[in-house]
Amino acid sequence: MKKDEENFIDDNECTDGPYETINVLSGVRLDIALVGKLEKSRGFIQSLIQGGRILVNEEQKKPNYRVQENDIVKVSFPEPRVLDVKAEQLELDIVYEDEDVLLVNKPRGMVVHPAPGAWTGTLVNALLYHCKDLSGINGVLRPGIVHRIDKDTSGLLVVAKNDDSHKSLATQLKEHTVVRNYRAIVHGSLSEPSGTIDAPIGRDTRDRKKMAVEFKNSKNAVTNYFVRERFNDFTEIKAVLETGRTHQIRVHMSYISHPVLGDLIYGPRKNCFGITGQLLHAETLGFIHPRTGEKMEFKVEPPREYLDVLEKLKGVHN
Repeated sequence: MKKDEENFIDDNECTDGPYETINVLSGVRLDIALVGKLEKSRGFIQSLIQGGRILVNEEQKKPNYRVQENDIVKVSFPEPRVLDVKAEQLELDIVYEDEDVLLVNKPRGMVVHPAPGAWTGTLVNALLYHCKDLSGINGVLRPGIVHRIDKDTSGLLVVAKNDDSHKSLATQLKEHTVVRNYRAIVHGSLSEPSGTIDAPIGRDTRDRKKMAVEFKNSKNAVTNYFVRERFNDFTEIKAVLETGRTHQIRVHMSYISHPVLGDLIYGPRKNCFGITGQLLHAETLGFIHPRTGEKMEFKVEPPREYLDVLEKLKGVHN
């Protein structure tokens, strides 16, 4: 997203501005025609179309609609939402902190940074209260955030406290040198003691809110898994990421028919434990310290809810 689009957040809190008529080339896809005309990103244009803020002859069209001669195209930009992320005194489990980096054990159920539907109560809100120095590379909404884990995924996250640290950590992530090991409880019994899932991930073509294994418009994704313990109908695994795609472990495990327990998006809607939200935990995180060059590795236990389910499974299994 371009810098001048960061204030235009497509949510219910944005109000529509007045419609203005735009002259566009005929015979071209609606979204592509408007990208050049309005000098905005294609994703931003598509969000306006899907939000009903772009009309053709007073009707809403799809992004791939071919503009016809004499079509009247009108655009209404949402009024800018003032991005003011407030510091909040929320509990933080800080595992390590120095002048350059901060490691936090994120609780299950906490969103990493503000977004439509979750403007408060996020990790970023808590970080802004805890420390005033955070890298500004990712803008107002994501200060210090180098990588993310999902709302219901618990565990380790490293935060950059200055831009130099951010650049170093981002490079390590890009070069796949950061150690990221997860624990998860998945449905079914995995037949092999270990395996590698090498399958590209992109937006689900049937549901744009989900990710999926896709072989077009996708990025390579590799997950290695190792069986920790088998139970009757479930398996606890260790998952090691080689890449860091959105929902990667969840999508990959579902792809091989062993979705993560509690995952309502990529797994069954109900489970015998009544868990809502995946039992996935970022257990180990290792990287080279941006300033000292020292190899650092940290490990945290899963939350109580995860361990309770594990104890129940062991009790049934025994």
